[in-house]
Amino acid sequence: MADFYQNGIITTLHNLSDRPIDALEADLLRFSSKRAMALILPSLFSELQGAALPNIVSELQNVPYLSEIVIGLDRASEAQYREALSFFSDLPQHHRVLWNDGPRLQKLDSELKALNLAPTELGKGRNVWYCMGYVLAASRAESIALHDCDITTYNRELLARLIYPVANPQFNYEFCKGFYARTANEQMNGRVCRLLVTPLLRALKKICGELEYLQYMDSFRYSLAGEFSFRRDVLNDIRIPSDWGLEIGVLSEMHRNFANNRLCQVDIAKTYDHKHQDLSFDDQNAGLSKMSIDISKALFRKLATQGETFSVESFRTLKATYFRIALDLVETFRNDAIMNGLVLDIHKEEKAIELFAQNIMTAGKAFLDNPMDTPFIPSWNRVVSALPDIQERIAEAVELDNVQFAPAPHIPYVVTQTYDVSTASA
Repeated sequence: MADFYQNGIITTLHNLSDRPIDALEADLLRFSSKRAMALILPSLFSELQGAALPNIVSELQNVPYLSEIVIGLDRASEAQYREALSFFSDLPQHHRVLWNDGPRLQKLDSELKALNLAPTELGKGRNVWYCMGYVLAASRAESIALHDCDITTYNRELLARLIYPVANPQFNYEFCKGFYARTANEQMNGRVCRLLVTPLLRALKKICGELEYLQYMDSFRYSLAGEFSFRRDVLNDIRIPSDWGLEIGVLSEMHRNFANNRLCQVDIAKTYDHKHQDLSFDDQNAGLSKMSIDISKALFRKLATQGETFSVESFRTLKATYFRIALDLVETFRNDAIMNGLVLDIHKEEKAIELFAQNIMTAGKAFLDNPMDTPFIPSWNRVVSALPDIQERIAEAVELDNVQFAPAPHIPYVVTQTYDVSTASA
């Protein structure tokens, strides 16, 4: 059972009583009359063939309060898109699948690229951005949740707790971040958050001082969680990063756009597990190695916008400070793991820290070499200003895809007349 301690400067909503899911959903069903709710699911086609997503869809079939489910489908051929439509057809809620690789959405993407308004990288950020554009065009929901499609420990309580803070009309939250303990199979997981983000933020505090932004970021218990919820108005102004800095970038945008009392974090699961990325020691363009570089650059860019200056020497100092803080945290995590009967390999932990320390320098060099780099996808307000009807055209393309490729409904054969063959004329 969680404690009720409020750490940092962001409101934390705990799980103090294991409130039954039926009670949570009864509240949400009542809230839905005032604040209609939707869910965004960014998905790869390959996830339809895994173990996690079929269970997620099964759980969602029993969710009574959602007005809409929007699925962004990446890396899918026409045959695979048809398969996806069939796969999600059991959802009782109004739902649409965005075929991001289909000719209709690709045509719109090309039009946006011509104006330098399209996402520049493939990936989750691009997928989520187009889903947000569709949600804005559809205007069916006031409160929207988003979570990944690879959660192997998923149950519908996660969604209920995630969307509750932005769905309750008595709350004034515009944005909510989910958090959980990253433990599964008797192991302590969450290496990038534990061994990179937390010690890097604390090292930056030593180098840059106790900046309010750094206090804000260090207030989140699991800043890299892919689960968050928001009010629809948030979608108009947010600039989503197109690289692995998505979660850090979203938190930074919330800090830029809203007062801290309009933001919160909520405990959404006792256990949480999903597919794990490889550290990729030998490839800085893959796995957790690339993730660590993108996250570090996202933090450096944000601090630069607040007037912080960086140099090769400051990044060397930052690396050394980070390295010492991170190594000290390994003992803390080791002791926590032992007391809870979990496995934690110190050798692997320290090898990860060595990689992350090296990548902090790589990220620093990339930042200094290209300080004008802006991997953010433009806000929807800017896009609509340039192309006023773009959201409606996205919605139309999605509808046309759905009509053209949806599986034919099964119409049972019905006998409308019977007769005696012995008396029938020849």
